Order: sequence, then C-alpha cells, then structure tokens
Amino acid sequence: MIDLNGRTALITGGGSGLGAAIALELAGAGARVILTGRDLEALERTAARLATPGRVEQVDVADPDSVGSLAERVRDETVSILVNNAGVAGPVAPLTEIAPEDWDEVFAVNVRGVYLLCRAFLPGMTERRSGDVINVASVSGKRPLTRRTPYCASKMAVIGLTSTLATEVGPYDVRVNTLSPGPVDGARMDRNFRLEAERGGTTYDEAKAAFVGRAALGRMVTEAEVGRAALAMLAMPGLTGSDVDLSAGMVA
Repeated sequence: MIDLNGRTALITGGGSGLGAAIALELAGAGARVILTGRDLEALERTAARLATPGRVEQVDVADPDSVGSLAERVRDETVSILVNNAGVAGPVAPLTEIAPEDWDEVFAVNVRGVYLLCRAFLPGMTERRSGDVINVASVSGKRPLTRRTPYCASKMAVIGLTSTLATEVGPYDVRVNTLSPGPVDGARMDRNFRLEAERGGTTYDEAKAAFVGRAALGRMVTEAEVGRAALAMLAMPGLTGSDVDLSAGMVA
C-alpha cells in the first residue's frame, strides 16, 4: 500500500491495543517506530513483535516536563509521523456524579496530551515542510454514549483540535487528521457485554447481538483493521483536516 522506509513514526500508547496494532502496521511498511507510554514492559513486548527495529521511551503525555524530556531524548530521530493514540476511558457515571478531578484526568490525557505532543514535534515537521499527524479520536465523540460525558467530550475536542491545526500547518505540507474507530472487538468490549447482560437480565450473547446489530456490517471492527486504516491514511497525500470513521457502519 505504501513504503515507509526512511520514515520514523512516534506512537503514544504503543504498548497495547490500538497503539500496538498501528505500530505493527507501520513497521510492516518499513517505518522505524518509536513506541511511547507509561508501561515500559508493555512497550518492550510490542517492540519485540515489530518487523523493523524499534525504540521504546517512557512518557506521561499529560505532563509537559515528561513530554519535553521525551522530545530531548529523541532529538537524534527525524520524526515525520506522529500518532497520538494514548487515552483513558474515564469514569462511567452520570455527569452530576463525576468528580472534577476525574473529569480533568480524562482531558489531561486525551486532549492535553495531543496538544503537548504536537507542540513538541510539529516544529521539526514544519521546518522540513513534511510530516503526518494522526490523532486517534472515537465515534463516541459524535454520538450519545450514556454515562460517558468526559470521554465523549474529550474525543470531540480532539476532532476540533485536528481540523483547526490542519489549517495552521497545511501551508508547510504537514497533514493532520483524526482516525475515529468504533467499538473494537476484544477484552474490553467483552467485559462491557457481561456487565450489560447483568444489568439487563439477559445473556452475554443477547447483549452482544443487540449491540453489534446497530452496525451496518453487524460486527465490530478489529485492532488490525484500525492499524491498516492508519496506514491507508498515510497513503493518501491529499488527506488533511479529515476525520475518518472506522466503525463497521456503527455511525453513518
């Protein structure tokens, strides 16, 4: 699809889940990958799976000093792809029962983290007049999701940040886009189905069938599909300021 040989991609939240899936796809296309996150052991496990040699760096994306230290440590790398994937799900509760500190934590990681990473690595891209930023948002930023106001609001904020930032750096041939996955098949959704079955007095299979029935394809997307979508976005030179839904038709 695309040859990324000679390019370096820095991915936040790269130790597991979507971050790891994106890293595997980009490395498979030839990119040198820098995996970042808070869990060094998880980052090392992902790095061991990469098709090309990678690098791991610990960072707290919500902490300006930590992000500044990361940027200094990787000064020897020419980061031309930045994937802001790190995020937290936050509390599951009515808005009136959410503590301010829990609300702030979601925005610190999901929005401030994107801002800090872009602030640290965009200057190099604009100076070289080349680069790609993919901010991982969610279809949950664009549809109701009961008892998840901080998460949904933070993901919509990322979409707004992206569209505006794209106009700022577009004149320097730097592209900025969001990738908005729908629910991803895996352990987290399995846990949600079990909880929903308990609350509703149904079975796991019934709870899952009711949920996936909302999607045009009648299923959820996979981590591998999200990784391939990120790679496909890098293969479209005219794509910027866009929000790409990947939800199996959950949002249409």
